[in-house]
Amino acid sequence: MLSLKNSLKVLRKTNALLEGHFILSSGLHSPIYIQCAKVLSHPHLASKLCLSLSKKIKKKFKKIDLILAPAIGGIIIGYEIGRLLKIETIFAERVKGKFKLRRGFNIKRNSNVLIVEDVITTGGSSLECSELVKKSKAKLLGFASLINRSEKRNLKIKSKPIISQLKIKVPVFKKNNIPYSLKQIPITAPGSRFLK
Repeated sequence: MLSLKNSLKVLRKTNALLEGHFILSSGLHSPIYIQCAKVLSHPHLASKLCLSLSKKIKKKFKKIDLILAPAIGGIIIGYEIGRLLKIETIFAERVKGKFKLRRGFNIKRNSNVLIVEDVITTGGSSLECSELVKKSKAKLLGFASLINRSEKRNLKIKSKPIISQLKIKVPVFKKNNIPYSLKQIPITAPGSRFLK
């Protein structure tokens, strides 16, 4: 498995670790943003992270029937983990702001489902996807991500395990609690659904 040090090297080499003032898809503000799309634009490097993550997943979960990924961020990672583990992989996409299964995708009753995404911060997208699993009367095994940047106080996922390649501690702030130094930096919203 790829070490934390070598995984961070991949993020830096691909310019996936950004500094500034970012509004995240959760609505929280942060001085650091991890743009997984930059890593994924270098498949030969991203494959090392995904291979290492797939080994961790295989060790933790003995029987996975289906991988569900939230669009857009989770699609490539879900696909690659599914390919490595030889597991059917589907994705949910937003329709009028809510995740839905389209394109003929479905979740079989009683199947064991793992939700895979690129970055988990609050777990909001993963939690939305878990509702699709619940409605299908399937079993949610847990969650996996390339990067887990969640903190207990902000994490919405409570009861299921999260397997990640990297656990990175990144400060996040609510809109009414942004430090003065961060307020001085113009806001950018990479990958966010909040600024349109």
